[in-house]
Amino acid sequence: MADTKREIERKFEFSTVKQARRGVPDLTGTADVAAVTDQGTVDLDAVYYDTHDQRLAADGLTLRRRTGGKDAGWHLKLPVSPGVRDEITAALSDTVPRPLAALLRSRIRDEALEPQVRLLSSRKVSHLLDVDGALLAELSTDAVRAERAGATAAWTEVEVELADGVGPELLDAVEKKFRTAGLRVCPAPSKLARALAETSAEPPARAEARPPEGTTGAHVLAYLREQRDTLIAQDPAVRRGLPDSVHRMRVATRRLRSAFKTYRRVLDPDATGPIREELRWLAGELGVDRDQEVLLERIQTRLGELPVTLQLGPVRGRLKIWNTARRTGSRRVALAALDSRRYVALLNDLDALLADPPLLKTAGRAADAALPAAVIGDYERLAGRVEGALAMELGPARDLALHDARKAAKRARYAAEAATPVLGKPAKRLAKSVKAVQSLLGDHQDSVVAREALRGLAVQAAGAGESSFTWGVLYAREEALSERRERELPEAWEGTKARAGALRG
Repeated sequence: MADTKREIERKFEFSTVKQARRGVPDLTGTADVAAVTDQGTVDLDAVYYDTHDQRLAADGLTLRRRTGGKDAGWHLKLPVSPGVRDEITAALSDTVPRPLAALLRSRIRDEALEPQVRLLSSRKVSHLLDVDGALLAELSTDAVRAERAGATAAWTEVEVELADGVGPELLDAVEKKFRTAGLRVCPAPSKLARALAETSAEPPARAEARPPEGTTGAHVLAYLREQRDTLIAQDPAVRRGLPDSVHRMRVATRRLRSAFKTYRRVLDPDATGPIREELRWLAGELGVDRDQEVLLERIQTRLGELPVTLQLGPVRGRLKIWNTARRTGSRRVALAALDSRRYVALLNDLDALLADPPLLKTAGRAADAALPAAVIGDYERLAGRVEGALAMELGPARDLALHDARKAAKRARYAAEAATPVLGKPAKRLAKSVKAVQSLLGDHQDSVVAREALRGLAVQAAGAGESSFTWGVLYAREEALSERRERELPEAWEGTKARAGALRG
C-alpha cells in the first residue's frame, strides 16, 4: 500500500562558508515558535531513479529509495505548487513498487527506471513547538554528498517542513529570520535537481519543433503542448482519485481535439485525424465515471431543495442503490484505459506530432492575421446549429439539436480562448459570451439526462413497492428548468452575435 502526505516546505542554503560554520540561528520567538527541541542526527542513504533521458526530473518529479530515518522506503514526490509537493510512500523493496510505477506511467511509458544519483545525508533534526508543545514544523540541517557516475558534489541545506494544519505564515517568518543570518532560499527545487546540476547532468530539453515566434504555427504548437502537458500531469491525479482530475483530463482531450479541427489549415488533418479519434476514445473511457458523478450531484442537489413533506418513501436509499449499480466498474474502466497499450501509443503519437509537426502553409503566417478566420469559422459553425435548433418545434429532436449546439459551443469557446493571447479583448469577450451560451445549453442537456434517470428511478421505486411521487416531482422541476433555459437562450445568443461581429472588425 502507498500512503500520501502533503509536504509544504522551504529550503535554504548558506550564502558563505563562514555563515555555514555559524549554523542555523535560534528560531525561538519567531512567529508562534515557543521552543526548539533537538531530535538528534540521522544518516540517510537515498538512491534516485529516473529514465535514461531523465523524464521525471524534467517535470519536477522525484522517485527515491531511501534507507535510514523513521520513513525509510520508496518516496515519490509530485509537484503541486512552488514549495508544495505530495509525497507518496511505499515500503522498502528491491524494485519500484507497482502503485508508484503506475503513477509514473504517463511520463515513463515503456522506458525503464534506473538509478541516477545517490545522495548521502547527515541530517540534524529539530522540532519547532508552540507554547502548548504542539509541533509547528520540523527543521532539518542536511550535510549532503551527491554521487553520480564518478562525479561528486557536496553542500549544506536547511529545510523547514510545516506540520499538518500550520499556515505558510510561519515559513515567511522563518525566511525573514534566516535572511538576516545570511541564509537564502535555495534556487534548486529539490536536492535531486541540485545534484544533477552540480554533477553536470541537467535534464535534457525536449526535442520539439519551434517555428518562428509570432507565427500561427508557433502559437498553435504552444497551445497543443500546454494541453498535452495537462493530459500527462492529470494522469497520476486520476489514478489517485483526486477531485476534479477526471474532468480536467477530459477537458485537455477535448481542447486537443478541438484545436486539431479549428487549425486544420495549420496542421495537416490527415496526420491529426487518427490522433483526434484516439483522444475521443480516451475521453469516452474516462467519462463513464465522471458523467455518473455529475448526474448524481445534480439529483442530490435537487432532492435537497425539496421540502421534507415532498420526500416520500426511502428516496435517499433508492438513490444510493441506483448510483452504486451504475458506478460499479466505471472507475475500473478508466484505469484500464490508462493502463492500456493504446493509451501509451496515443501519448507517443502526440509527442511525435509536436516533435515533427505536419505544418501547412498557413502556419507561416502572422498569428494575428490568421487566427481571426479560424475563430470565426468555429463561431459560424455554432451559429448554424443554434439558429437551426431555435427554429425547431419543442421535443426530442430539438433537444438533440441543442445538444449538438452545446458541443459546437465548446469548440468555439476553446478556439476563442486559445486565440486570446494574440487577439486580446475581442477574443476574450467572445469566449466569455460563448461560455454563457454553452452553460445554458449544458444545463439544458443535463436536465434532459436527469429526467431520463429520474424516470428510471420512479420505475425502480414502483417495482419495489415504494412511492414514486418524489421522483415525479423532481422530473417536473427538471422539465420546467429545461424550458426556462430554452427561453433564455435567444437573448444570450444575441450577445454572442455582437461579440463575433466585434472580432470580425
